Amino acid sequence: MMLLLYGIVYGTLYGLSLLPFPVLYALSSALYYPLYYCVRYRRKIVRQNLLASFPDRNLKEIIVIEKRFYAFFCDYVVETLKLLSISHDAMRRRMTFGGMEAMKEEIIRCGSCCLYLGHYGNWEWISSLGMYMGGAIHAGQIYMPLQNPVFDRLFLHLRGRFHAENISWKNTLRRVITLSRANKPFIIGFISDQTPQAHSIHHKTEFLHRQTSAITGAERIARQLKSSVFYADITRIKRGYYHCELIPVTASPQDMPEFELTDRYFRLLEATIRRNPPLWLWSHNRWKR
Repeated sequence: MMLLLYGIVYGTLYGLSLLPFPVLYALSSALYYPLYYCVRYRRKIVRQNLLASFPDRNLKEIIVIEKRFYAFFCDYVVETLKLLSISHDAMRRRMTFGGMEAMKEEIIRCGSCCLYLGHYGNWEWISSLGMYMGGAIHAGQIYMPLQNPVFDRLFLHLRGRFHAENISWKNTLRRVITLSRANKPFIIGFISDQTPQAHSIHHKTEFLHRQTSAITGAERIARQLKSSVFYADITRIKRGYYHCELIPVTASPQDMPEFELTDRYFRLLEATIRRNPPLWLWSHNRWKR
């Protein structure tokens, strides 16, 4: 039954993904009004997050950011749908990277790289980084399995189309140790702005005017492997076009004080968010703990 449901969902969404971008963006614009005004999807959480994160903004300014976030979120949905069928050439044009050569040199030098990113811009398109690694460098990304098995399988397919391995967060340490022992240079992407589980809270940091429970797994792995660490600073050039600047954070995480790397990541992410606030995932209940 699950395979049948997956086939129906996949076939339907793949057909929609074949629509050209202008048509998909027209659908996105049409989706905005009912999502924001009728369904009011997570409006309370979004408003609370924005008010607490920008205490210097008045309510009118907050509502402007809020509406722009929902408009962008609708674009994110159709852009992610497009991943089902977009060609490699089209993705290269629409998702560009800077600092690639410097990062590759660091990976070859020390054998591995941990790439920090957040739920900012179209983070799903960052999986296209695997296209640029060639056969010399293995690319992977950590993911949290979805509860719905149909959509979990669908997103694994989406995220693996551009030669990046999906690694379950439960198997992260085991997998990176295996890659390291095989002397295979690799890069692993960590979306580290999620809420940690209650039993996994080891550190809190200042983030958007609040004490914030931080996921520290990327730091622990980087320190253990002595990996180079980079940050993915994403800019939306225009609708459907993004640029990611790969910013070096440290070449020796093992020499940094404990949790300094995590704090530095959150400072970089906060600067990215403040530059263009609507592009972050404000609907996530980030401060529930």
